[in-house]
Amino acid sequence: MADPIDINRRNWDERAAIHGRDATRDYMLDRFRAGEDALHAIEAAELGDIVGKRILHLQCHIGQDTLCLVRRGAVVTGLDFSGEALSVARRLAEETGLKADFVQGTVDQAPHLTPGPFDLVFTTWGTVCWLPDVRVWARVIASVLAPGGELYFADAHPGFLVLEEHAGGLLTKYDFQTPADRPLEFVNATTYTADPTIMTHQATREWIHSLSAILSALIDAGLGARPL
Repeated sequence: MADPIDINRRNWDERAAIHGRDATRDYMLDRFRAGEDALHAIEAAELGDIVGKRILHLQCHIGQDTLCLVRRGAVVTGLDFSGEALSVARRLAEETGLKADFVQGTVDQAPHLTPGPFDLVFTTWGTVCWLPDVRVWARVIASVLAPGGELYFADAHPGFLVLEEHAGGLLTKYDFQTPADRPLEFVNATTYTADPTIMTHQATREWIHSLSAILSALIDAGLGARPL
């Protein structure tokens, strides 16, 4: 089988070019350029004061959220494996006058490409499903954090990812844990925004990671919960 990461990279390069011109749905780039915040309300509320914090945004895509963190006063580096996505991100940075460093690489390359140390690692919404092994992901995060540093991670609950709509209801279709060497195979003609462009590279490879696998990986890497 072809390398699933390369398959996904080709798909995301094509998506990023489409997302970079999306001004009406999902990314609303014109409104972002005008100063509107792009973070979800839950992220904005939970992040709190990040002025002066050194942040690594893993799997930053076109950099919109990365630059939202910069607007909040943080010093931010965005990492993504898609060169096209980072081209859009750098263009957005130039257009908005917001300074961030954007580095091309996979998550497992972060300790070498973006070693930090960082006060916060930020990664949200549809990220770990593109990674074959969350244990590697967790160790990478632990390695780039400064002592006392934190991870901010928000994503869909894995319990929903095993379901698929059928005849007006939800049925369990997938296993709760995808083996690293047997990713789920999907083909989608268009990206997830309203853009009707038919993509050339329509195939992706994805993984479902159980909540216990994610939490165990983070705990084993030394990332305990923040005391209340």
